[in-house]
Amino acid sequence: MLGTTTEPLIAAYDLAMLDLDGVVYVGGEAVPGAPEHLGEVRTSGMRVAFVTNNASRPPETVAEHLRDLGVEAGTDDVVTSAQAAARVLAERFGEGARVVLLGAVGLEQALRAEGLEPVEVADDAVAVVTGYGPDVLWRDIMRAAVRVKDGLPWVASNTDYTIPTGYGVAPGHGVLVETLQNFTGVEPVVAGKPQRPLLDETVRRVGGERPLMVGDRLDTDIEGARNAEVDSLLVLTGVTGLSELVAATPAERPTYLAPDLAGLLEAHEAPDSGDDGWTLGGWTGRVDDGRLAVEGEGSAGDWWRVVAEASWEHLDAAGEPADTSGLSVPDA
Repeated sequence: MLGTTTEPLIAAYDLAMLDLDGVVYVGGEAVPGAPEHLGEVRTSGMRVAFVTNNASRPPETVAEHLRDLGVEAGTDDVVTSAQAAARVLAERFGEGARVVLLGAVGLEQALRAEGLEPVEVADDAVAVVTGYGPDVLWRDIMRAAVRVKDGLPWVASNTDYTIPTGYGVAPGHGVLVETLQNFTGVEPVVAGKPQRPLLDETVRRVGGERPLMVGDRLDTDIEGARNAEVDSLLVLTGVTGLSELVAATPAERPTYLAPDLAGLLEAHEAPDSGDDGWTLGGWTGRVDDGRLAVEGEGSAGDWWRVVAEASWEHLDAAGEPADTSGLSVPDA
């Protein structure tokens, strides 16, 4: 079930850990209203961290891109899966450990920042770390795969199966991870979402005692928050739409839900369950004969919350998502 708070999220929590693509920007453009909403979040005193599974770009590059979009961001506000992977390796093997690097400059810099020594694929090493790197050579992947199969410990920055590019959605690092898993029979230690090292590293670097994960993806951002045992806010400015929301498994369900980042500035009330279905803010939703219907009038945010609760109740009972073909999504 969704959570309730009588005060705005910026007061209930002291750190917002924000995913980037689909939350702060989409492609090369800021999400409408995001710079202004985040400005208000900072003015309130809430800490802000930008959390990304992309291990190829150094934090300073990410921060510069955010500033170009009108979003206040410093290098220390950005935490990457490369940094989380480097932390995992440093804690296990210690300063000065030699690590085979298959990835881009962001991962190399993260290793060096933790006192680790990146080495070539044929060099003596205590582990191998992999991350997205468009210039990684196949012969190096082959050599690393053999070494992992022979027992060399393996840390993967993330398992994202796709990555957005200027020419469309392309294969991400998760495709390489799957290839290596199939060949080696080895499961890597994964640093990025939905595993918890990245969010743990974010809290360690940025601070905060009451963190809130803010994301648009159910299977990385929201599931990652659950794995890290922190609350989450799902925003609907990215990849999650009606069909994804009604099919969310218990592990993928957020604490709060809002159309956009303005949800950080608001108190949140969860729908109530009654004989007529789930009700909130003038909306009533229920599933009859497998079809979800929502009636009434109110805000777009409350509509989505009613949809979520009614559809999840049905999914848990019936084992299949509700039919949403008759629904019209209200304007935000």
